[in-house]
Amino acid sequence: MYLIGFLKFMLYIPVSIFYPTKFIGKKNLPKGSAIMVSNHTANMDSILFAAHLKEHNYYLAKKELFSTKFKAWVIKGIGGIPIDRQTNDLGAIKQCLKVLKEGHKLVIYPEGTRNHNEDMEFGEVKGGATMLAIKGKVPIVPIYINRTPKLFKKVIVTIGQPFEFDEFYGQRLDSEALDKAGEKLLAKMKELRASCIERDNNTKKAIRKKRKAEKKVEKLRIKEEKKLSKANK
Repeated sequence: MYLIGFLKFMLYIPVSIFYPTKFIGKKNLPKGSAIMVSNHTANMDSILFAAHLKEHNYYLAKKELFSTKFKAWVIKGIGGIPIDRQTNDLGAIKQCLKVLKEGHKLVIYPEGTRNHNEDMEFGEVKGGATMLAIKGKVPIVPIYINRTPKLFKKVIVTIGQPFEFDEFYGQRLDSEALDKAGEKLLAKMKELRASCIERDNNTKKAIRKKRKAEKKVEKLRIKEEKKLSKANK
């Protein structure tokens, strides 16, 4: 635990300076265990969570990130759980369920890989997050990152309202059930994304930017009309 606290402390200052991040909706995080699902923009995503969230959370991460002893030490230090994405990694699944049973939160990127779409539209979601939430009987918390973290560019991370897959508790988790749960998860994530976009578009800064663009378009229109008027004389 001392290592975890030390790493979080060491991360917070440089991350806050070089990757300014605003978290909205921290109050939506429930007490105890939960699965936090987020769109995945870059490897920095987990670092942002580790630096800015007070609780010690765990993160499902591809095994390739643990390629050197130092990287493995750092990633495991902030709660990384390695998973082999090419196989049905039962060891990683058991470790995730153990973490949830102990009352911790687990961060999963359900798309399974980084999303490089400029508009941050969600792709297909995998069944791991829904399966763990149903087996562990824990709530899911949708999270939306509005842009890829870049040096000195502000990122907004929005934490949505938790929900559960209680309608699937006690059922056999066949492909049909997991597909239905996946549809529900994707719908909740898309709903959060849409509300974030609407919120960001209605900020004073966004409105000023929109008006400035509209004025520029209007000036160009008037300029073109004057050119046509002169040409017709």
